[in-house]
Amino acid sequence: MVDSDGNQLGIMSLASALRLAEEKEKDLVEIAPQAKPPVCRLMDYGKYKYEQSKREKEARKKQHIVSIKEIKLRPGIEEHDFLVKANSVARFLKEGDKVKATIMFRGREIVHPRLGQNILDRLAEHVKEFSTVERHAKLEGKNMIMILAPKQEIKQESKQQ
Repeated sequence: MVDSDGNQLGIMSLASALRLAEEKEKDLVEIAPQAKPPVCRLMDYGKYKYEQSKREKEARKKQHIVSIKEIKLRPGIEEHDFLVKANSVARFLKEGDKVKATIMFRGREIVHPRLGQNILDRLAEHVKEFSTVERHAKLEGKNMIMILAPKQEIKQESKQQ
């Protein structure tokens, strides 16, 4: 048995523990049921639950959820369109999100996977100061996929702002 201040009260029967809790107008809460004998504590259970939810909410605020943004490209993409997409990828990476770059092949374009590989390599080169290649370009069905992750320094700078 432990009181609300954390002081040990010793081993006592359930009836005497309940009586003591009633006298002090506290709740008797079982903390460690597996222990021999089980450990109980005198506390205000409502206040305990409130503080616990407050701590969890604070922890969720500090947590950043990394989402995966997808950018789709084609093997015959024009230079300006490529630059617009590359700038979008750079913005996503600066915000701390991962980017999944997908080259979509249609029809007979699939016989030239080198074209898609070149575009993804150019994209990785264009955003290399913000990212690291988490997964290199790989052909999956009619799509070629590459995953870029933000660099650690970028993540820490965005947290400071």
